[in-house]
Amino acid sequence: MLTIEAKAPVLGATVTGIDLRRPVPQAAAEALRAAIARHSVLHLPGQAVDDAAQVAFSELFGPLETTRAGADGAGSKLIVLSNVGPDGGIVPPTDRQVLNNRANQSWHHDSSFKPVPARLSILSAREIPSAGGNTEFASMRAAFAALEPAELARLRGLSAQHDFAWSRRRVDPALVTEAEAAANPPVRQPVVRAENPHGAALYLGAHARIIEGWDEAESRALIERLVGFATQARFVYSHRWSPGDVLVWDNRAVMHRATPFAATGERRRMVRTTVAG
Repeated sequence: MLTIEAKAPVLGATVTGIDLRRPVPQAAAEALRAAIARHSVLHLPGQAVDDAAQVAFSELFGPLETTRAGADGAGSKLIVLSNVGPDGGIVPPTDRQVLNNRANQSWHHDSSFKPVPARLSILSAREIPSAGGNTEFASMRAAFAALEPAELARLRGLSAQHDFAWSRRRVDPALVTEAEAAANPPVRQPVVRAENPHGAALYLGAHARIIEGWDEAESRALIERLVGFATQARFVYSHRWSPGDVLVWDNRAVMHRATPFAATGERRRMVRTTVAG
């Protein structure tokens, strides 16, 4: 029997009584859709999924994005987040995969740099290190609700420019090619997203460069202050991965980031599917 148990007051729930290697009944799918809207992050432990099972489960929530050019899995419905090379060995610290993994250690929303940003992400643990490599989530709904009323009103009218090339080049200037930058030009996103029935949420993260109509210094001051506020411990859930874990999260309600691990000595291989906006 499907069971959904809240982890903490502001975000997260554990889901048991389901096997993602088998078709998910309609009633269970509806319960999961309602749960992700309410809890923002769902943890499904003990799921020995392969790529096909993960895609089939993910499509219960909607059509999937195709992975962007330049990522491992480009052109498919899967993105591989790993420090393991094609030969099965650990890649060197200068490898593009490692640099992309490092970029993911900044707080961000997946695909916020796209004109229509992602709705959900589904991530499965295929290989995990002995320590580190957690994924942390910050509730942008809880953070928004905790701001002063005057600031809430001001933020609702603002938009931010999300710039993929700018954010990736802050990690390493060579991380984005000119072709990738041209394929992902800056896009406009609201600072507050209000479509969730359980409350409005801040929408910022690593790709948010400037506030429209503001200069860069003012923009950075506001964005960094709000990200700092939203990532206080009271708004954050840190997930320590176990083999077979699957996480589903609402990109429009949480920011997330990976935490470091011993990337030159231990393997980490995660596979993500992304539900389109």
